[in-house]
Amino acid sequence: MTNQKRELEGRVALITGAGSGIGKAAAILFGQQGAKVAALGRTEDELQQTVDEIKQAGGEALVLTADISEVEDMQQAIRTIEDQWGRLDIVFANAGINGVWAPIEELEPEEWDKTIKVNLRGTFLTIRYAIPLLKKKGGSVIITASVNGTRIFSNTGATAYSCTKAAQVAFTQMAALELAKHRIRVNVICPGAIETNIDENTERRDLESEKEPVEFPEGNIPLTDGKPGTSEEVAELALFLASDRSRHITGTPIWIDGAESLLMG
Repeated sequence: MTNQKRELEGRVALITGAGSGIGKAAAILFGQQGAKVAALGRTEDELQQTVDEIKQAGGEALVLTADISEVEDMQQAIRTIEDQWGRLDIVFANAGINGVWAPIEELEPEEWDKTIKVNLRGTFLTIRYAIPLLKKKGGSVIITASVNGTRIFSNTGATAYSCTKAAQVAFTQMAALELAKHRIRVNVICPGAIETNIDENTERRDLESEKEPVEFPEGNIPLTDGKPGTSEEVAELALFLASDRSRHITGTPIWIDGAESLLMG
């Protein structure tokens, strides 16, 4: 049996939200495929667990504790990557929050602002400060959006969240065209129901009276008879987009939801 070359051998990947869920699964998978992984997030002990798993498997990784919505944090994160490895080939801008889900007239302006700041400004800052390093050799940028705001609009109360997710798709397409001349590809993943911890961090208020009745129950996923997808499945898609297998794909949203959004749009 011949040794198969690992797909990301010698490349450097920045993954935000790498302490849990999709980000952790991608960090571990990218490490297995030969990438040096910068695992970025806000919770150091979670990030350390991710990095330890990569190192135990023979990979190379480092912890970057940062808030993606803060300029200084992201500037320092990119400087650390450059100092450590001198290059950056892959950016997986995955971190985000659900924020508060509430009727529009009850959503406080500061709650709106926080969701926009983390999800949209955070995506912008992550990519904005990575571009100079990515330009050196070209590379792949992957953004995590959602079915919400792109195909599903029936989740009452998720207005701020959905707006950020729709905007991430527009950002992807603008960036893909602008950065193509530098051989930087930019694509966006739109997951449906995935088994992660993000729902535990969602505050929902007074939604029952505002909900429109929909024919299908929440979480009805035709491909799997209602079973949510896994972080590992999303990580496999991110690996494809990070690898040379997707070398002619850019500016493209890809839904990974077992046809959930085709029922619930």
